Amino acid sequence: MKEPVILLVEDNPDDEALTMRALKKNNISNEIVVARDGVEALDYLFATGRHAGREIGIQPAVVLLDLKLPKLDGFEVLRKLRADPRTRLLPVVILTSSKEQQDIAEGYGLGANSYVRKPVDFLRFVEAVRQLGLYWLVLNESPGPDSQSGA
Repeated sequence: MKEPVILLVEDNPDDEALTMRALKKNNISNEIVVARDGVEALDYLFATGRHAGREIGIQPAVVLLDLKLPKLDGFEVLRKLRADPRTRLLPVVILTSSKEQQDIAEGYGLGANSYVRKPVDFLRFVEAVRQLGLYWLVLNESPGPDSQSGA
């Protein structure tokens, strides 16, 4: 069986490269799909736009979501995910440099599963990514695709 996909929603090329490097360093071999703005993330998740025709029933194991995004910010992406029965249970980890208490509260209020601040130091970031991978890809039990329909 194919490894589940990780959706990385990140507009900063340096942060994208850093995250990819940290995933590789931790031997996380899952396919990484990168969306560089909120609209592209929703297109992937709902199989619209350039992702039309993608099997919508196969969702990522986890979405790593930045907050500060062009076109549609991370809060609005999260709001739309939680409003749709097909994606309301999808694990979403906010991965951002914001340490604003208001952002943390709003993220959880909108249904984020976790809020992780990007450490500036690469070694700390590698460790944070290792722990994220261990938890979301190995330990976490997903509700499965049948529970996404809201039935």
